[in-house]
Amino acid sequence: MEARKVGILGGGQLGRMVQEAASRLNISLTILDEPTDAPAKQVNAFQTHLQGSFKDPVKIRELAEQVDVITVEIEHVDTAVLKELEASGKSIHPTPATISLIQDKYLQKQHLAKYQIPLADSLDCPDQEAIERAGQEFGYPFMLKAKTMAYDGKGNYVVKSQDDLKDARSKLAPGVPLYAERWAKFDRELAVMVVRSVTGEVQSYPVVETVHKNSICHLVFAPAQVGRGLTGTSDETFSTSIQQRAREVAENAITSLSGAGVFGVEMFLMKDGQILLNEIAPRPHNSGHYTIEACHTSQYENHLRAILGLPLGSTAMKVQASGMLNILGAGEKTYEACELAYGIPGTTTHLYGKKECKAGRKMGHITVVGDSMQEVHDRLLPMVMVMDPKDESPFNLDPMVSIVMGSDSDLKVMEDAAKILTKMGVPFELSLVSAHRTPERMYHFGRMADKRGIKVIIAGAGGAAHLPGMVAALTPLPVIGVPVRGSTLDGVDSLHSIVQMPRGVPVATVAINNSTNAALLAVRMLGSFIPSYLDRMEKYQVQMEKEVQAKIATLDQVGWQKYEYIKH
Repeated sequence: MEARKVGILGGGQLGRMVQEAASRLNISLTILDEPTDAPAKQVNAFQTHLQGSFKDPVKIRELAEQVDVITVEIEHVDTAVLKELEASGKSIHPTPATISLIQDKYLQKQHLAKYQIPLADSLDCPDQEAIERAGQEFGYPFMLKAKTMAYDGKGNYVVKSQDDLKDARSKLAPGVPLYAERWAKFDRELAVMVVRSVTGEVQSYPVVETVHKNSICHLVFAPAQVGRGLTGTSDETFSTSIQQRAREVAENAITSLSGAGVFGVEMFLMKDGQILLNEIAPRPHNSGHYTIEACHTSQYENHLRAILGLPLGSTAMKVQASGMLNILGAGEKTYEACELAYGIPGTTTHLYGKKECKAGRKMGHITVVGDSMQEVHDRLLPMVMVMDPKDESPFNLDPMVSIVMGSDSDLKVMEDAAKILTKMGVPFELSLVSAHRTPERMYHFGRMADKRGIKVIIAGAGGAAHLPGMVAALTPLPVIGVPVRGSTLDGVDSLHSIVQMPRGVPVATVAINNSTNAALLAVRMLGSFIPSYLDRMEKYQVQMEKEVQAKIATLDQVGWQKYEYIKH
């Protein structure tokens, strides 16, 4: 179907996964790298590959003679020769200009600033005086960074105080140009893979959360669990979700660059909800490994589609949740997690075929998929612990159910729902949202609930009880109303208010004060698409039956007179 030949500079694990996608599509992919058994060369033994450095101008020209399109799996390449080849008519993606720009992280930041991409403040540091000025402008700590040849934390130095200024330059590679960056006190690290076609079409993958250890990517969770707490007033300044804003930042950044392919965009989520772009990789990225198993089209296949002008595949997830664990060189313990993965459902192990297992070297990864992020966590945790029993990586969960009530006086009733959800292992949030006293908060909550990953809303209200209906009018999610008994009319007024919704605005209504049933109904709703919750619901029903059977047995044994005495 596709006769054009592709050449790729670099034959590591990223090139290996591009090669896997190319083999499946029967696209000819020639690898330029020094080892004859480089990871990417192992996938297709029948393909004639080139042996030599991906930085060697002579070898790059030789590759150009054999292929129609050149791309990269690593950005540390000779862009001068690539620019010459591009000028002669060779198709190169991303463009040499983009690769060159991204190679220099300070130039990258200056470019992005021109397009109003949110960034941490930075300052060029050509000499010691400039480094000291950075301390005066940014305060302490601040980050001193190498402009070029920096990756996985290499090329970064934290200047913690004035005492560190004197030796700061010597802590980084000699002769490498430096710049300083204001310290970004982030809450989470996020990433978005963006694919841009030669046709100009741009799509982004879901926002993921990345967890680093020793400055190397350790875990990835997709989608990012960043929806908790967005009912707070400080978050109501944002009219869009974190996921949407992160994707917009990433797409705007990549649109400002030239060329096609997949780009990895790393970002910081600040404690106030702001998004700051950290850096861009002009190639497939570690944080996008999960897309092979979890998305309709992997980042690797879409990279090929993009540079060849083929229709882009869907970037949407085809599973509810996914996680990725990097396998790093750790001596005899390196592959213990992989051995454990064979017995864990939903896992796929990728080993890169590297011959030498150095400490901290990326040797492979394990992708986990599940019906919920809780299931993904449960499957990942044993593998994380076998690698390091003291691992304290955060395992965050977005709430799937939101319990809201109009007044704190309703808590005594609504806490029963919280107890049921806790018992069933359903992540939830509980907060106050008054239809009458905080209408703007209610509006924001209703409009944003589904975008934060909420699946079901339980709304309790007494008296006029407008909250369930108003929230139902604002959200496409199912809303379960709980009439709360008030000081007058015994809760019948609340019941009538909630149950008498107009056509087109449905609210499922339970009995007065019965938030237990509201929670059980929410679990059943989740169980319709998450089998593990359906299993828990069935076990709950079996337990209820056992409890009743036990009471029947006791009643039969002691008789009704004594049973009444025991009962009280």
